[in-house]
Amino acid sequence: MKSRSCRWLIVSALVITASGAWAQCNPVSGAQNIATLKQQAIHGKAAAQCSLGVMYEFGKGVPQDYAQAATWYRKAAEQGDADAQDSLGGLYYVGDGVSQDYAEAALWYRKAAEQGDADAQKNLGDLYSDGSGVSQDHAQAATWYRQAATWYRNAAERGDAFAQRMLGDFYGSGKGVPQDSTQAALWYRKAADQGNARAQSILGHLYSDGDGVPQDFTQSVFWYRKAAEQGDDFAQFHLGYLYDKGRSVPQDYAEAYFWLDLAAAGTSREIAAEERDEVASHLTPADLSREQERARKWFEAHQAKP
Repeated sequence: MKSRSCRWLIVSALVITASGAWAQCNPVSGAQNIATLKQQAIHGKAAAQCSLGVMYEFGKGVPQDYAQAATWYRKAAEQGDADAQDSLGGLYYVGDGVSQDYAEAALWYRKAAEQGDADAQKNLGDLYSDGSGVSQDHAQAATWYRQAATWYRNAAERGDAFAQRMLGDFYGSGKGVPQDSTQAALWYRKAADQGNARAQSILGHLYSDGDGVPQDFTQSVFWYRKAAEQGDDFAQFHLGYLYDKGRSVPQDYAEAYFWLDLAAAGTSREIAAEERDEVASHLTPADLSREQERARKWFEAHQAKP
C-alpha cells in the first residue's frame, strides 16, 4: 500500500494548481442564476464566460464537461481575462477537453503571467523548470517563481487564505523563496485555520511525516478529517487508508470504504478505487450497501452547494 499512497501524493501534487480560476472566477448555484450567467456569457461578458468555464471544469451546477470548459475559458481568454488564460493553460497542460499541448499551455500561461497573475507565473515557472513546451531555462523559472512568491506573500500577509496556502507550497518546494519546511507549515496552518481544505489536507500530511512540525498522528487525523469533510479527495484517500489499516484511528472497514469511495470520484480515481475495492472484500453485503448509500447521499448534499 505504501507505493499506492506515494503515487497518490505525486498525482495530487501535479493537479493542485492546474487551474487558477477557482479562486477568482466564481461559480453560481440555482437554476435562475445559472441561466442568467449563461446569457451573460453568450453576450460576451468575459467574467461570466470564465465563471461558466469553472463550472463546467469542476461540474459545479452543470454536468462536468471539459470541452465546454475549454470553450468558455477560450472565449474569456481571447478577451484578455487573465484567470481564463491561466485556466485554459491548465487544460492544455493536463489534456482535459483539449489535446495535451505543453506549448499551448505555455502560451496561455505567459499571457496571464505578463498581466501579473501569480498562479500563471508559478505555472510558467514550472514549465521553464521542466522544459515542457519551452526550452528548459532555470533562470527564467526562478524569475517567474520570484514574481509569484512576491504576490502571494503580499496577499498572504493581508490574510488571504489561498495565497497563504500557495506561499506554503513555495516554501515547501523552495520555489521563489529558500526551502523552509517550518515556514511552509506555518503558512499552511494560517490557511487551514481559515478553512482552506487543501491547506488542511497538506497540514495533515506534514503532521503524519513530522515535516516542519513535530510528528503528531492525532493532529494528522484531525486535519485530514477537516479537509475530507470539505471534499478534498487527497484527504479522503488518506483518511480512508488510516481506517483501513487502523493507524491513528480504530480499524473500521466500513468507514474506510466510505472515504475511499468519495476519493475515487476525485483526481486519481484508479488508485482510490483499487484500495476501496480491496476494503470492500472485508464488508458484508449489507455493510457495503449501507456505505454506498451513505456516499451517494454525501455527494448529493455537497453537489447542491455552490
